[in-house]
Amino acid sequence: MSSADSEQPIHPPTRPRQSVEELLAAKGTRPIASLDDLTADTFASDEEVEEFVAFTYSERRRDVA
Repeated sequence: MSSADSEQPIHPPTRPRQSVEELLAAKGTRPIASLDDLTADTFASDEEVEEFVAFTYSERRRDVA
């Protein structure tokens, strides 16, 4: 083993700690103002939603029987 290997730290250097506010500011996020901020057009139709819900329920019950 060379002396260079023994001088390397065991753990990687730690990053400076940032507050939640600093992390959010760095990402450009903003507080949720209303429920409309959380909406997403995930499903194209009501039928797709119903299929997804039925699939989810069947998968949850699959191992129960």
